[in-house]
Amino acid sequence: MIIRLAVISYVLFGLHLHGVAQTEGDIPKIELDSMYLSDVEKKDSPAKVLHAEPLYIDLIRDLGARKGEKEWNIGLGLTDKERFDEYLALVEYEWAPVDRLGLEIELPFSFHYPINGNENAPGNRLNSIKLAGQYSFFVSETYKTSMAFGYIHEFEMNQFSEIRQNRVFSGNAYNPFFIAAKRWATNYHTLIYAGPFIQNHFGQSGVDISWQVNSNFHYMISGTRNFIGVEFNKALENGKFEMVIRPQMRLGIAENLLMGIVTGVPVSRENERFSSFLRLIYEPGH
Repeated sequence: MIIRLAVISYVLFGLHLHGVAQTEGDIPKIELDSMYLSDVEKKDSPAKVLHAEPLYIDLIRDLGARKGEKEWNIGLGLTDKERFDEYLALVEYEWAPVDRLGLEIELPFSFHYPINGNENAPGNRLNSIKLAGQYSFFVSETYKTSMAFGYIHEFEMNQFSEIRQNRVFSGNAYNPFFIAAKRWATNYHTLIYAGPFIQNHFGQSGVDISWQVNSNFHYMISGTRNFIGVEFNKALENGKFEMVIRPQMRLGIAENLLMGIVTGVPVSRENERFSSFLRLIYEPGH
C-alpha cells in the first residue's frame, strides 16, 4: 500500500511539474521565483519570509503569520506496528488573531486493528484535545530567517471502551518548543523544531519526559508552493534514541488547496515498520 501510494504520488508530482513548465513558457526561473516570493512577502504588510513547512510535525501557523490567516487540515495515516496496524486521523484548525501569533486546536484519533492472529491491539480513542500557540519573535527578510517559540497542551483521553468505567481524561501533556528556519537563495529551505515533551498521567506519580528534535530540508519548485523534502523526527527518552525519516512532497491542487504526502522509515524505533501519511490543507480566502 505504501509503495503504491508513493508511486502514484511521484507520477502526480511529475505531471504537475510538466503542467507548470508548460505554463511558464519562456519566463526565466529567477523571474518566476521573484514574482512568487514578492506575492508572499509583499512590503505593504508586516515582514514575512516564505518557509517550507514540514508535513508530519507541522507548525501551528506560518512563521511570521499575518492577522486573518487561517487554515484547515485533515490528516490520514497508517503505521505498521508489527503486531497491529494503527490508523491515524486528525482534524485541525489554525488561525492568526494578530500579526505573528498563531493559534491551533486539533483532534487526533487513532484506531487499531490486530494482525497475524494477535488479539492484544490497543483500543480505539480520541488521543487528546490539543490546544497550541506560536509566536514569531524574529522575522528577517534580509537574512531570510525566522524564529519562534510556542506551547502545545494536550488533554489526553482514555480509550473509548474505558470511558464508562474511568474518567474521560487520562492525563496532560506539555510541550514547549522552539523553531528556527532559514531559506537559502530562493529554493532551499531548512528548519529545526525542538523541545521537551512532558506527560503527566492521572493516578501515577512523577512524569515522563522525552526530548524531541525535528530537523527538515526541503526544495521548493520555482514559482509554486510545491516542494519535495525530508523530515527527521528524533526523540531521546531515558537514554534511548529513536528516529524516523519521513520523505515527503507537497502539491498544489487548487489555489487554496494543497496535498501533502509523507512516507515514514523508522531507523531505530522498536515495534514499528513503514508508515504513510496524507495531509489535505485548505486555506479559506487564500
